[in-house]
Amino acid sequence: MNKTRWQKAKKFIIDFYQETIRPGEEARARLEQVYREIEESGTYTHTFEELEYGAKLAWRNSNRCIGRLFWQTLQVFDERTAETALDVFSALERHVVFAYNDGKIRPAITIFRPDQQEQKIRIWNHQLLRYAGYEHAGDPHSRTLTEKCETLGWRGKGSDFDLLPWVVQIGSNPPVWQDVPKKCRVEVDLVHPDILAFKELELKWYAVPVISDMRLEIGGIDYQAAPFNGWYMGTEIGARNLADENRYNRLPAVADVIGLDTQYASSLWKDRALVELNVAVLYSFKQSGVTIVDHHTAARQHRIFEQNEEAAGRRATGDWTWLIPPVSPAATHIFHRTYNNTILSPNFFYQAAPYQ
Repeated sequence: MNKTRWQKAKKFIIDFYQETIRPGEEARARLEQVYREIEESGTYTHTFEELEYGAKLAWRNSNRCIGRLFWQTLQVFDERTAETALDVFSALERHVVFAYNDGKIRPAITIFRPDQQEQKIRIWNHQLLRYAGYEHAGDPHSRTLTEKCETLGWRGKGSDFDLLPWVVQIGSNPPVWQDVPKKCRVEVDLVHPDILAFKELELKWYAVPVISDMRLEIGGIDYQAAPFNGWYMGTEIGARNLADENRYNRLPAVADVIGLDTQYASSLWKDRALVELNVAVLYSFKQSGVTIVDHHTAARQHRIFEQNEEAAGRRATGDWTWLIPPVSPAATHIFHRTYNNTILSPNFFYQAAPYQ
């Protein structure tokens, strides 16, 4: 008997019935069924309702996410019957098309079979849309995966914005790759509402952030392939991806376009360039009709989430170091309060990349 899994399963099933269905005979019968399954096979199978509830709770329990107000809107796609890499690629395409929704982005998660089953499914990509990284171009964060993709036969153009292919591995079989389908290649060219020369930087970013390398744990069951998305907060692109020195490091170029003096840090040229880069990101996404949220609005939404949790008799957990936005954090309420960073279950967890 796998006692650890049973204890996790028991807590999850009880929580499920308490929050969704009044506890009673049905809950007791389900607990007995799960106990027998674990006793006989060491594991058990979630119903779709349990899977859906668990995925939504994993988002609600994600301490680093500022967008949890919308956890109940998560669309859950059950792809546990997917067998082949082609099945997985098809499901990923459906996910991105659904999530993009002509720019009106919808939160979604696609869940493949759990790792307790044979022939585990792993998605190599950090995000389903992500740019390649080369020695002198692209996203440094993607260098290792780019090199792995090249050993598999993929070749990019060597530009700053080559979308990496999707790479899927099933069991001990060799990984299989596929270029991102055309209908999923949704990107936004970045321009500035006031600085016309900004477009000369030729910056862009993809529209939908689909995290695809985290493990989803629900009631003692691990789903190693469960890509999920929300929509972007502007600072993720404008203050991190394009600005960080170990990423695209574009602040000097932005400062040059604006005409800032970069000789002394005390001129605050980095701050001024950072703000204008974020203005461009927000403006461009909105002009393109793609959902995005600024960090001030996101913080206010998180305050409502906190209030909702309090009203439900729960104390909102959170990781303060991640919840404060990277631009003007002290202008949000998050900066001025503390959070209990207890990790609850269900939840999403980092896992080692299968190619390392």
